[in-house]
Amino acid sequence: MSVYEEGVDTTSRAVLLEVFGGPEVLSVRDVPVPQPGPGQMRVRVTAAGLNPMDWFMTSDADTAARFGLTLPSGFGTDYAGVVDQVGDGVTGFAPGDRVFGGVLSRAVADHVVVDAVGTIAPGGNAHRTPDGVDDRTASTLAIAGSTAAAALAVVDPGEGDTLLVGAAGGGVGVFAVQLARLAGARVIGTGSATSADALRDLGAEPVTYGDGLADRVRAAAPAGVTAAIDLYGTETVHAARELGVPDERITTIAAQVDGITAANGANAAPGAIEEIAGLVAAGRLRVPIAASYPVEQIRAAVELQAARHVHGKVVIDLQS
Repeated sequence: MSVYEEGVDTTSRAVLLEVFGGPEVLSVRDVPVPQPGPGQMRVRVTAAGLNPMDWFMTSDADTAARFGLTLPSGFGTDYAGVVDQVGDGVTGFAPGDRVFGGVLSRAVADHVVVDAVGTIAPGGNAHRTPDGVDDRTASTLAIAGSTAAAALAVVDPGEGDTLLVGAAGGGVGVFAVQLARLAGARVIGTGSATSADALRDLGAEPVTYGDGLADRVRAAAPAGVTAAIDLYGTETVHAARELGVPDERITTIAAQVDGITAANGANAAPGAIEEIAGLVAAGRLRVPIAASYPVEQIRAAVELQAARHVHGKVVIDLQS
C-alpha cells in the first residue's frame, strides 16, 4: 500500500444512522479510518452530492432491506475526492489522483473505500475527475448523470424530436434536459411556476405541472410531443399518453407503469458517465449547485433536498 498524506489519521467523520428514519436520525460520528483491501482504494472525500434515493433508502427498515442496508448505516452515495491509499493489485489509480463516483449509502464521510473496478453497489466505483471540473460539481455526477443517460437511452431523442421532461429542474432533470438539447431535441420541461427561469437557463421551455398539464403542453407544442421522461411519478406519463406519445418512447425513473420501460442508472451504457464529465469539463454541460452545507449541517441539507423544490443539486462539503 502507499499513502498520499504524510500523516495517517486513525479516526475520521462519517454520517451514520442507528435507526432508520428521516433527517432527524442523521448524526456525524467519529469512526475508525477504513482500510482498503486487495483491489480497493481509499478516497479522502472532499464533497458528497445528495440524491432523493439517499433519504428514500434509509427512510424505514423495509425500504432499507430492499437495498441491502443494515444498521448502523452510512448515508449518501455520490462523492468526489482524492485517492490517498491503494490496496494490493490496484492498477490505473494512484495516491493523489482526483476521483468521483458512487458508493451506496456510505459517501458522506471523510474517507470511503471503493473497488478500483466495481459498481456503485455493493463495493462502489471511481472515475477520474477531469481537469476543469471542481470537486463539488464532480460529486453530483454519478447517480444523476447515470440515471439521465439511462433514461435518454430508452427514448433516444434527437433532431426533430420534442421531448417532454417531467420534473425537469430536479437533480436528474438538469442533466436530462441538457443532454437532450445537445442531441438536437426540443425540450419542454415541467416544474413549478418559480422554476421557469431556471428551466429556460438549461434550455427547456417551461410548463407548470398539475391538472391540465396535457393541455398546456399541447399549447406549447401544437405540432406534438414525440417522447417523454417522467422523473418524479406518473403525471408526465399520463400526459404523454394523452398527447399520443407511444409507450416505447416514454420512460420513468421513480415509478413502475404497465407498458412503460423504466430506466435505471445502473444500466447506463459503459462510458456514459465519463462522457458527461467530459462535457462538463468542456463547458458544454453545467450543473447548478442549489446549496452547499458543511457536514455538521447534514440534517438541514437533507431536509432541503427532500422537499424536492430545489433547482439543481445539494452538496455536502467535507474538506475546507
